Amino acid sequence: MKGPGRSAAPVGEPILVNVAAADALSRAGLVAQLRPHPEVCVLDEGDSTEAAVLVLVADTVDENVRVLVLRTSRTTTMRTLLVVTSIDEQHLVSAVESGVTGIVRRADASPEHLIQAIRSVARRDGHLPGDLLGQLLTTVGTVQKTLLGPRGLYFAGLNDRERNVLRLLADGHDTSDVAESLGCSQRTVKKILTDLMHRLNLRNRTQAVAYALRNDLI
Repeated sequence: MKGPGRSAAPVGEPILVNVAAADALSRAGLVAQLRPHPEVCVLDEGDSTEAAVLVLVADTVDENVRVLVLRTSRTTTMRTLLVVTSIDEQHLVSAVESGVTGIVRRADASPEHLIQAIRSVARRDGHLPGDLLGQLLTTVGTVQKTLLGPRGLYFAGLNDRERNVLRLLADGHDTSDVAESLGCSQRTVKKILTDLMHRLNLRNRTQAVAYALRNDLI
């Protein structure tokens, strides 16, 4: 029983979901799984209401899937959860490049798992099976080590020298102090900052330091 003055905890608004599939049977099956759950609201086909999540059912990540996900990410605010029959490392990278935020294998697509994944995707947390996450991290590490690193490029957008320069500036050092600490000339420090600001479209070194701090790069 509830005590005096107590009320039930408020229930959040259901997450608006669009469901798409290559065939009507797959779509109908997924809709039937989701509709009984109050955490989500599955929209009818052709509904003009903007959904938060697109749940896309597919056998694999083919060109049709890539085009649909790309169009969705570029023209709407929906985030895509892919329910896929089979997926390998190459298809995983292709899906992520296209804009897929979460992946669930069909074999694991119980209603409870789907609701959990939809919640994660709607919160922008993403959702991947553990083995696929491991594959993705391995691929990112390999690309960084073999392709980007040798060219002085990094996924974070800053190389080691740029991070060192900005870290010293953030600590209050001036250009001469930075140059002395890094064992280079002041001209080199200025060039590093100029190249960085041009690449990231930043107006001055203060903006560059703020950008690095805001994005946890230093």
